[in-house]
Amino acid sequence: MQSAVGAQVPNPAATPASAFRATNIDPSIFRAQVQLDRAGFGPGVIDGRKGRFFNAAVKGYQAAQGLTQSGELDGGTRAALGKDDAPALMTMVLKDDALAADFTPDIPAKIVDQVALPNLGYRDIVERLAERFHTTPQILLALNPALKAPQAGMELRLPSLIPANRDYDNSLSPQWRDTLATLNISARQPQAAKIVVDKSESLLKVFDAQDRLVAQFPATTGSDHDPLPIGQWVIEAIAFLPTYHYNPDLFWDAAESDGTAVLQPGPNNPVGVVWIDLDKPHYGIHGTPEPTRIGRSQSHGCVRLSNWDAARLAQMTSTSTQVIFQE
Repeated sequence: MQSAVGAQVPNPAATPASAFRATNIDPSIFRAQVQLDRAGFGPGVIDGRKGRFFNAAVKGYQAAQGLTQSGELDGGTRAALGKDDAPALMTMVLKDDALAADFTPDIPAKIVDQVALPNLGYRDIVERLAERFHTTPQILLALNPALKAPQAGMELRLPSLIPANRDYDNSLSPQWRDTLATLNISARQPQAAKIVVDKSESLLKVFDAQDRLVAQFPATTGSDHDPLPIGQWVIEAIAFLPTYHYNPDLFWDAAESDGTAVLQPGPNNPVGVVWIDLDKPHYGIHGTPEPTRIGRSQSHGCVRLSNWDAARLAQMTSTSTQVIFQE
């Protein structure tokens, strides 16, 4: 939310390499990641490093732009991304109310031990800001070493992801509108006629009514024990800031002593900030409290996205959106 940190006008010039001095961040990759994220082609967490999801995002963006799908940041791709000339970094000021937010510092590792918590919020200001700006606490601290001891009035360097439009639909709850603002999700999103989840690529692709690729996000797509249910599915409902109903009978790795449990909403809820319910019982598309593990860990059959990508997807979809899971 804008009340948490106050934005200053970013320098319109390209971010100088000196901003990344004493870090392992590649300025050109960082800038491209920010541009891809703003374009709706999620590169994974923004960290200034090449990786498979960065290459996949480049390839998806190239497909959407009618460019050669090399997956490389070639001249034509740089030129297309360069039409978005906003800087890669912006300066913001940490405010008192950000530090006074209702954090949940001690979250037990086991789901059944989380039942007693009144909410599953962010652990601290660093985790909250990292998720808001689609990066990691480690990258945030590399850019802002003083954030190890956060104080009001501190200037922070952050990925330039503040959306131009936050005029969210008034039919949405105030809490969900707050969440969208906190996650820097634009109110303007393409509408999805079809979602395709590709198991082999660990990607979720969004197509419009003209069958054009309009967005793409990294995804975790099941496991050997709970494989992705290949086929066509229907979205039955979308739950914002859901509670989580844990049933150990549905989990092959549940402890024998586990009982059923209901966990409160929050970004650190096991399904994150949104649950897109499918017509296959117990399966859905949802967020996660661990964005760095997308595509690297396994799920219990569901499709897992970062909270910011899941929230963005929820703004694109409806019960009329076709869902296809494929090998």
